Amino acid sequence: MKYQLLGKSGLRVSELALGTMTFGDREGWGANKEESRKIFNTYVEAGGNFIDTANLYTNGQSEEFIGEFIASEREKFMVSTKYTLSMNPKDPNGGGNHRKNLVQSLDASLKRLKTDYIDLYWLHNWDFMTPVEEVMRTLDDQIRAGKILYVGICNTPAWIISQANTMAALRGWSSFIGLQVEYSLIQREAERDLLPMAKAFDIGITAWSPLGGGILTGKNMYNFDEDSKRTALNTERLTDRNRSIFETVKNIAQEIGKTPAQVALNWIRQQEGAPIPILGARTEKQIKDNLDSLTFELTQEQIDLLNKVSCINLGFPHEFLMTESVRNLINGEFANIIRSY
Repeated sequence: MKYQLLGKSGLRVSELALGTMTFGDREGWGANKEESRKIFNTYVEAGGNFIDTANLYTNGQSEEFIGEFIASEREKFMVSTKYTLSMNPKDPNGGGNHRKNLVQSLDASLKRLKTDYIDLYWLHNWDFMTPVEEVMRTLDDQIRAGKILYVGICNTPAWIISQANTMAALRGWSSFIGLQVEYSLIQREAERDLLPMAKAFDIGITAWSPLGGGILTGKNMYNFDEDSKRTALNTERLTDRNRSIFETVKNIAQEIGKTPAQVALNWIRQQEGAPIPILGARTEKQIKDNLDSLTFELTQEQIDLLNKVSCINLGFPHEFLMTESVRNLINGEFANIIRSY
């Protein structure tokens, strides 16, 4: 396992993160404590230090398990959790990005995790109700109080994150150093605005559902089962495009003697900016297979082939601005001889 700085910070995190949405069987579908501990220990033995959870994962049980697993060596782990999602649907203030829910959710997570501080605290989903300045000021207050060390943001439009970090810089508040987005060979829409925005602001990228909810392993490519439904997959993903992507992944995997999951994970790891895949295993066998992606790299030819089969339409204004006619209008005779770094 290698390590990298997370965005514009000095924080060293492992190149693969451990997602723990599957930790806990309280809701009847996740891994029990024994299996969760095996997954955790396998990841840690491989050198992993980046643990990702959230308040609502398995109704709080995920945080409880993590708190128990890290207790003896708390300082060595980079623990991240999230707020926004409601733990009490009957309370109008039980969810959202506002100050009341942020403070209450943070305190509850600290208790479940049995820790005094969170290394990285994520805003889980933008609620389109809370003012940006309220969010950034409240997060900064919690950092100054010592309850949080760094802050990140998930599942939020690029223009809102840009506004938030610009405001934080102008007012001397802490800014987001991490961005969590769905990103995989079958879901590349983050490349339109979110990933370029992250590069411009030097925000570290983490990728949830890096295996497309099982599509890129082959598990859910041809059989739509109950597990697929529980992981929020739907039949709309079983498209000709996604089947073509999976077949390409499978062919490369067979050629090099690896598994489709390992190929899909390495495609992410080898993208610009080195996004960090969040591994979401339910068994020890799955996490071992995922970790074996660290033993090799794809060739540029293989990367190009995967890029081609999974490419998306970037849409307006990106494709308009990349046309030769517009580039000539902007740069005249120098359109093709100006070096851009």
